[in-house]
Amino acid sequence: MLRRFVVVTAAALLLSPYVFAQGGNPMTQSMKAQFDEIKMYISQTAQKVPEDLYSFKATPEVRSLGEIIGHVADSNFMICSVAAGEKAPQSGFEKGKTSKADLAKGLMDSIAYCDKVIASMDDTKGMETVKFFNGGQTPRLAVLAFNNSHCNEHYGNLVTYMRLKKIVPPSTEDYQKR
Repeated sequence: MLRRFVVVTAAALLLSPYVFAQGGNPMTQSMKAQFDEIKMYISQTAQKVPEDLYSFKATPEVRSLGEIIGHVADSNFMICSVAAGEKAPQSGFEKGKTSKADLAKGLMDSIAYCDKVIASMDDTKGMETVKFFNGGQTPRLAVLAFNNSHCNEHYGNLVTYMRLKKIVPPSTEDYQKR
């Protein structure tokens, strides 16, 4: 029993500098780091892909590349606004915009909005629950985790589209530089 106490206490002391270096909010910092990575890849994709490929669909039944970017923008606004407890400040990119300039700007605006929401969060606020999707109560940080997963899911779609068009995805370029 004493040995377990010593091990746990030692671990806590060793980890405490990490927790304090993270601002005492390791869950929020982790969520931010994950969003920082995926937002970089998606925004680089929006810039890298030429405008003529924004209308490209892998098959006729699926979203075009531009619609995916618009969908991510709309979803970022919607999901991050739920975490913030406010109304989405913008929408209508997936169905209302077609140009690369409009879609890339909408995506960047949605990323900036999510960044603002994450910056306003800490681990205590992140554990507060909000109504999400089916009306169930979900912690704010779990809503942001869902947004990260959603962004990663659609980045995977974008990677497939880029590979079909012989474009090296930003994540692959990043990996090749390491």
